[in-house]
Amino acid sequence: MIYSFLIALQFLTQFPVRFDSKPSQKLIGYSIVFYPIIGLLIGSILAALGWLLSDAPPLVATALLLTTWVFLTGGLHLDGLADSADAWVGGMGNREKTLAIMKDPYCGPSGVVAIAMLLLLKFVTLYTLLVIDEWIIFILATMLGRTVLPLLFLTTPYVRSNGLGSILAANLPRRTSIIVVATTAALIPPFAGIQALWLLLSAFVIFWILRHLMLRRIGGTTGDTAGALVEITETTMLLAAVLMKV
Repeated sequence: MIYSFLIALQFLTQFPVRFDSKPSQKLIGYSIVFYPIIGLLIGSILAALGWLLSDAPPLVATALLLTTWVFLTGGLHLDGLADSADAWVGGMGNREKTLAIMKDPYCGPSGVVAIAMLLLLKFVTLYTLLVIDEWIIFILATMLGRTVLPLLFLTTPYVRSNGLGSILAANLPRRTSIIVVATTAALIPPFAGIQALWLLLSAFVIFWILRHLMLRRIGGTTGDTAGALVEITETTMLLAAVLMKV
């Protein structure tokens, strides 16, 4: 199990994890159950940094926090967001064209705009939460942002025949993944109190909407749309938390 955890850590973060041999597909598939724990780790680092920067000017602290967030993940999910935005706009409703654009390594104008808008939303919400000392939301946002990934692979076909996503889909431990998703959702209320229901409802609604769009356009999910789901879910959690506080 520790091997699968390290696979998840290597994939989702920039921590220097190395393996002496190539992991088996079964171990790669099992790594998805550790995604919420990786989210907990990322969020804990952000919350600790927010606490350390509590006496710094809020705008400076927010900029450092957001930079650290992007650095920790290597922009992995931002890349998926950009590719998905380009594909949805450029694909013009056509499944094959949408999938082809997502494979293009270049970032188009729609992708740039999507990243800029999302980072702007993250910046202003992080600023607001820092000012009112709501660091726990950072942990909840990153946890839920990665909990939706096993839920996505449990409920949605993977439409490509190669790549890491296809390995995850083919080797997903379904029963364990269901337990992990349910357990993570159940653990949110003790930390977030009454606002937990609002956060969980927001996460579910955005998951349902994005999954519906994926199914309607390409008949399932890809690694890029999964990454976009993470970023949009995190941002939705931050927005929901801010709206509850104002």
